[in-house]
This record gives sequence, C-alpha cells and structure tokens, in this order.
Amino acid sequence: MNTFEFFFGFYGLVLGLSLTVLATGAARVFKLRRKVRLGWLTPLLAAFVALDVTTFWGGAWSEFKDQPFSYGLLVISLAIALVYFLAATLVFPEPDDNVTDYDTHFWANKRTVLSLIILSNLLGYAASILVHWFTDERAVTIFGTAVTAVPFLLLTIPAALSRRRWLVGTLIGLQVLLYVISATLLAWNPAWGDPGDTTQPSLEAGLADE
Repeated sequence: MNTFEFFFGFYGLVLGLSLTVLATGAARVFKLRRKVRLGWLTPLLAAFVALDVTTFWGGAWSEFKDQPFSYGLLVISLAIALVYFLAATLVFPEPDDNVTDYDTHFWANKRTVLSLIILSNLLGYAASILVHWFTDERAVTIFGTAVTAVPFLLLTIPAALSRRRWLVGTLIGLQVLLYVISATLLAWNPAWGDPGDTTQPSLEAGLADE
C-alpha cells in the first residue's frame, strides 16, 4: 500500500459513513412507509446529498492521486468528510423524533443541510486550488474549479434560502439531473472524467478497435 492508497482508504471510509447514514435513513423510511407521510422533497434531498458525496469522492481521486501525502491534506480531507457526515445525519429524522410528516422535517433542516453541502464543496474547491497553486496546472485548476463551482452555487444557494416548494424542488432536481447525466456520460467513456489520465482508453481508440 502506497501513501495515497492509505490516505484515500481513510478518506473513503469517512465519506462512506455519510452514504451509510443516508441508506439507513432510507431503509427506515421504507419500513415505516404505511405510517408516515414521506412526500417527495426528502427523497430528492437524499438523492442530491448522496450524489454530491459520490461525485466529491470521485473528484478527490482525480485531484489528489498525484499529490504527495501530508498531514495537512489528511486534516483538510477529514474536515470536509465530517461536514458531509453532519449534513447526511440531518436528511432523515431519527427514530426518537417521532416524525409523521417528512415535509415538516425537510423544511426545518433543508437550509442547514444545503449550507453544509455548500461548505464541503467550498473547502474542496479551496483544497484543489491549494495543492496545485505552485504547479504548472494552477491556471487550469482555477478555471476548472470555477466552471464547476459557479453552476453548483447558482443552484444550491437559492435552494438553501428559498421557502418556495416549486423553486426548491426545481433547483435540487436540476442538480440531481446534472449528476445523473454526468454519471451516464462517464460510464460510457471514463476518460472524460480525467483527461490527463492516459491509462483510460479514449473514445477514438475504442471505436478504432471495433
């Protein structure tokens, strides 16, 4: 095991806890489906958080795989993962909360959940720029980060602040749709996710082989 595998194993473990919390909450809701009013807002928020965590997980691999291991990088990654975990724990109510209407829980926690997701992403953007600051890839990294951050923030900040059901649902739904489209495209051609990775077969090479 090299140093990056050690780092990413630790990082993946902590991020994986967030997905575990979401899966546990979803399973609990499924068991109580005849006793509670679930609605569609909480499942939509859960899908968004799960996809954002997964996307960030994959992005961390691409961004940090060539970086030297350091304690600072480990601490920053831990902070990001813990913020994600806090967000994940608020998506579904706890059994002791005795919630029968999940829309009520959604409106009570939506702003906090989305604010924590925004914070996680901002920390991730900062970490990405920081590790490339003294390299030849600084300008490319800043540009790529801006291209990713601007649409994310334009959709997520209004969703966090708004109290209009249709607007919140539309904004979060667009985020989920973008993640699903991205996942579909990358499943078709993984090389698009990391253009600098020459170990992935290109689309042209795949067509040539056929």
